[in-house]
Amino acid sequence: MEQQAADVLLATRTALSQASALAVQYSFSVLGAVILLVLGWTLAGFASRWAYEGLSRVHGIDETLARFFTNVLRYALLILVFITVLGQFGVQTASIIAALGAAGLAIGLALQGTLQNIAAGIMLLILRPFRVGEYIETSSVAGTVREIGLFATELRTGDGLYRLAPNSTLWNTPITNFSREPTRRDELKISVAPEDDIDLAMERLMGLAKADSRVLTSPAPSVFIDSLGDSAISVTLRYWAKTGDWWLVSRDMVKRVKLAFDENPAAVANASDAAPSKKSNGGATAERPTQTRQ
Repeated sequence: MEQQAADVLLATRTALSQASALAVQYSFSVLGAVILLVLGWTLAGFASRWAYEGLSRVHGIDETLARFFTNVLRYALLILVFITVLGQFGVQTASIIAALGAAGLAIGLALQGTLQNIAAGIMLLILRPFRVGEYIETSSVAGTVREIGLFATELRTGDGLYRLAPNSTLWNTPITNFSREPTRRDELKISVAPEDDIDLAMERLMGLAKADSRVLTSPAPSVFIDSLGDSAISVTLRYWAKTGDWWLVSRDMVKRVKLAFDENPAAVANASDAAPSKKSNGGATAERPTQTRQ
């Protein structure tokens, strides 16, 4: 009986001694883990802020792209700190890294389309084929750019509708940017009867272009015969205007040409616009000229 009591006491002392040793050992591990977590968290925050400030100074780096790269850096450092902390407790970090790699591969395969949008968004933000406020057109979408994100781009269509376009669809198709260049060319065509005065019609078109102060003098406007037909000769007015003025200038020019040849239509046989024709005093038919966008 006494021997059993002595064995129990010895076992209890041994267990307490081992527990005390483990407590001391793991207390240092826990303390080291806490220190690593605090230092890692602080270092990750400092590194991300430093990276953001550095990228913000680089010309051509969008703020969205700078924030994306800094977040990637921050979370990569936090994952590294977490793996290091687990190593303090004797966990085999090699297996954890392998598991994270396999999980990343599985997530990448599952989100393949989303990752394509992210990659396309990064390329759009770096190369900048369009910016916020510019009007663009592709084979599938057209509108004014409101926001460029990592996954999709927000646009406002010409009739005031909201449209969200995945970045991959914008990156894999030709983009026409109507706002990027400072100047833009326009063409306006009229048809002149062969028996009428072609020089007079060309002179009138040139006079109308020069009379508008919004029409640029360099490149200078030009008037030329575009094509010859059996019943009509096509005359083209070509001029340049600032991109911001182009729409109003093109509309006003059509109206002015129409009014000018309505007042004295002797030189004009017809135009290719779909307006109803009317007889003039000289017997020629005058219609509204049409414009060709270039």
